[in-house]
Amino acid sequence: MVSTKKVPLRQCVGCSEMKSKKEMVRVIKTPEGEILIDATGRKNGRGAYLCPSMDCLLKAEKNHGLERSFKMAIPKDVYESLKKEMEALG
Repeated sequence: MVSTKKVPLRQCVGCSEMKSKKEMVRVIKTPEGEILIDATGRKNGRGAYLCPSMDCLLKAEKNHGLERSFKMAIPKDVYESLKKEMEALG
């Protein structure tokens, strides 16, 4: 019997597609309430996942996907900094 390793899947908060964890970008809310992109995927905090595209970030902003994941209102300036970080990644 050959056992296949289970690939962890995550749902994008923008487009709602299920993809493997490695294909996604992790956005975290730190215990201090700061919202950042976690490039390593290992930082402490509540995580939400996005496809690595600007479209998904814009969809998440429009449909309040990150607000639902983090159970808090997210100011416009946070979205602006996330957009700058996303452009740096892409």
